[in-house]
Amino acid sequence: MRHVVISFLGKDRTGIVDNLASIIKAHNGNWQTSSMRHLSGHFAGILEVLVGQDQVEQLVAQLQSIDGLNVQCEVSEPTKHTDKTIRLDLTANDRQGIVGEISAVIHKEGGNLVKLVSSQGSAAHSGQTIFKATANIAIEGDDHIDALVSSLENIADDLIVDIIL
Repeated sequence: MRHVVISFLGKDRTGIVDNLASIIKAHNGNWQTSSMRHLSGHFAGILEVLVGQDQVEQLVAQLQSIDGLNVQCEVSEPTKHTDKTIRLDLTANDRQGIVGEISAVIHKEGGNLVKLVSSQGSAAHSGQTIFKATANIAIEGDDHIDALVSSLENIADDLIVDIIL
């Protein structure tokens, strides 16, 4: 069995997920993990499929031939993280470059950003734009975790970091 990591982007229309799922099923693939979203009139996503070695080429070819959808596929072996994985919930006043600031600190402190989900919203009382993110990070140990959280909190006075072990 092989893992196929699939990313796609196209103008939003009905039936995209059904189309993907039908092709995967036709090649005896098993839909493992996914994240999909409507963004500015487009539909984008990433998913992982487990499929038999004898079906990989045909699956990839058929997915990449979907009209109006830009599909990228990478065939790989699954990997296991040996580091501890933590979740950070981050909240701050929104500003340009905030994701770059956060990712630079994570990298500097030896963390590997495994997953990032971010959004913007309005602060309840002021209406100011707020940045919110949930980050899953693989990191070596408790000493590194403490240093990471401390470094993140030092980015700005308004950055709140909640850690979930």
